[in-house]
This record gives sequence, structure tokens and C-alpha cells, in this order.
Amino acid sequence: MKNRTAPPSEPSSTVRRRRVFYIPGYDPIHPRRYRELYRKEGVAQADISGYQIKLIGRQSPGTYGWQVTGRMDGSETEAEFDVLFWSDIVRDSMNLNIVQTYLLMARTAWTYIASGTLGRLMRLRKGPVIAALYPVGMLILQLVLALLLGHILGYVASVFASRVPLTGEGTGFAACQMLTSVTYWAVLCLTVAVLLQWFRKIDNKLYVYYLMHDYAYSARSKGANAPELEARLALFADLIAEALRSDVDEVLVVGHSSGAHLGVSILADLLRDGRLPDDGPALSFLSLGQVIPMVSFLPDAHRLRRDLHELSVQTRIAWVDVTAPGDGCAFALCDPVAVTGVAPETGQRWPLILSAAFTKTLSPARWKELRWRFFRLHFQYLCAFDQPGDYDYFRITAGPLRLRDRYQGRRASASRIETPVSKYTHMAP
Repeated sequence: MKNRTAPPSEPSSTVRRRRVFYIPGYDPIHPRRYRELYRKEGVAQADISGYQIKLIGRQSPGTYGWQVTGRMDGSETEAEFDVLFWSDIVRDSMNLNIVQTYLLMARTAWTYIASGTLGRLMRLRKGPVIAALYPVGMLILQLVLALLLGHILGYVASVFASRVPLTGEGTGFAACQMLTSVTYWAVLCLTVAVLLQWFRKIDNKLYVYYLMHDYAYSARSKGANAPELEARLALFADLIAEALRSDVDEVLVVGHSSGAHLGVSILADLLRDGRLPDDGPALSFLSLGQVIPMVSFLPDAHRLRRDLHELSVQTRIAWVDVTAPGDGCAFALCDPVAVTGVAPETGQRWPLILSAAFTKTLSPARWKELRWRFFRLHFQYLCAFDQPGDYDYFRITAGPLRLRDRYQGRRASASRIETPVSKYTHMAP
């Protein structure tokens, strides 16, 4: 395992103005949730860490965002946030009925199993694989429960139907049998339909349909980006390129969960297209709770594998990847370049792999409270820590240091995973 540290930095300078582009994961909800999360958790972290953060809504048109003023370490920094949302694409992909969802489940499971991807992912971290299998198991369980209850109610209803006296010609044994059978199947089908609809109605508590569509979105095309997503990434790249021509000291791109691999591709496109001005602001990339192997291990993820490789060797963009073993939904401490098998033999610079170490940065009481709230823990990177370490989302986004300067000389986590595992490593279709 290479003893990697953050590459040398340019001369340090105080950040007075920063543009932050936040790329959410697969999320159908309006981006205002991220503003309110930042407002609430920023205040909490400021109280704990002894600095000040003030957030106001942004009045200018364009993408959804807000403005922040941070006063910390003897400096004042202004940060303007933009949420690069693709929630409309997510909602469209989730617009399937129950039967279509079950068919999608079968196709997604087949894609991951038949390609050998599922077994290889389990060699890295079992947590996110279990999270991926959870909706499959729950959908099957829901169907079994619905069928079982439907069978019981259908049987009871058919018994009552068999005792109904029939009159008229042709109302013998055959007619009675037909009435019993029709009653049984009608009640069974109605029960299954009602119960499955009820399960879907309470999915905001179970996250079964949500997670199923999440994992299925990339699996549909075996890791290739859908045309509508490629078009959105090009739009995001234009917005970041415009910010790189503005009067700011740092442009910071933050990719959370599935948004991490979108960030990789956006930044790789900017590099390839020569859209990073030589005299522009520093460009930095912070990936949080990444699930990149879920996509990069798929057969047709050629573009993502090439983007990972190119971003790992360049010198213009500082890339820090933060995960935590306590986050069961992320590939914690897995170097996404190395485990995908596209790291160069020599000269890999990025990402710098760091642990948010939830068991140390959250007090025992707070950790006990959150330990089994898996979905909430997956968002902890965006929240306050009551025993903060050297990772602080609010210092990074609203503080006076560039990302590269903040982690200058910082050693990568000693427990990171760099073993190449993916079966598919080709970077060209």
C-alpha cells in the first residue's frame, strides 16, 4: 500500500470569496432540503467549534442556491452555493408502476449477478452491497406477504361462497365450483394489489422503491450514462467553467453519494476540453460518502473508468475523498481509482482518502443515537460533529483555506483499500 500524502500545494492564500457547487446523489426531493440542512447544521457546528456562520437566501436567478458568510480563524469568507440538481431526472426514472418496478428489480439483479459485479463488490465492503440487496429482498418479501394474506382471505371467502345457495337450472356442482374459484382468485388479486399499493405508500419509511430505482438507474445501461444525464452534466460543466472565469479565490465542487461519480466526469470533461484558465481560481473536488464502485465495476462504464484514471494523475484539481466505516451505504476508505483497476502503475496523485471516523468525531451518546439510522448516517458528512476532527464540512465550504491548503501534508488513511477488484477495467468502448 503506497504511503500517499496530499501533493504539494501552491503558496497558501486566504479565501475571501468561494463558489461551491453541490452535486446531490440520486434524490427526487427539491434541493431546498440541502439549504435547510446547511442552515441548521451550520449553526450547530459553529456553536460547537466557536466560529460564526450566517446564511441568506440567494435572490439572483439561475440554479437553486444560497449565500454564506463565515467568520473563523480570524478571517471572513463569503461563499455562494449552487445545487446542481438532477432531481427531475430522478423523478422521471422513478415514474414506474408496481409491475414495472418488479421487472426492473429482476433486470437489475441479473445485471449485477451475471456480470460478476456483485461478488466483486462484496470483496470491498459488505455494507453497501447489503444496502443494494435490501430493496430486492424487501420487494420479494412484500410480494410473498401479499400473496400469503391474499391466499388466506381468498380461501376464507371461497368457503363462504361455497355455502351460498344457488337456484335455477344448471346450478349444480360445477357452478358451485366455479363460484368458489372465482371468489378465491378475485379476493387474492384484490388483496395483493391493495397490500402492494400500501407498501409503496409507506415507502418514505422503508426506502424500498427509492433504493431499488437508485441502483437500477445505472444498471439499466450497465454503467453508461443515459443521454439525458449526459446533457445535464454538460450544463453543469458550463456553470463551473463560468465560475472559473469569475473573481473568486476557489471553486469547490462537492459530490455526495452518487453525485461523486457525476463530479468525477464533469471535472474530467473540463480538463480534457481545456476549460481551466491558467490564471483562474483554484479548483477543488470533495467527494463524500461515495458509491463509485457500484457504477465503475459495471461492464459498460468505460467513460467513468477513463474519467477516474485521468482525474487521478492531473495536477490542477485537488481531490479529497471522505468516507467513514460507520456509513454502511458508502464504500468506506476504498480508493475509487485503485479498486476499479484504473490507477496508473506510478504517479497516482489523487484522491486523498480520509476517514470522517464517526466513532471518534461523534460523542458516544450521539453515536448510539445514530448507529442504526443508516440513511441519516449517509448524510452525516453534511452535518455537525459534536467531537469534530480535521474534517469539518462548514470550515471547508465557508472557511478561509482552500481544500488543497487545508490538507497539505496530510497522510491518507492507513486503512484505505487500494486492491484492484473490478473485472472490467477497459476505458474505451
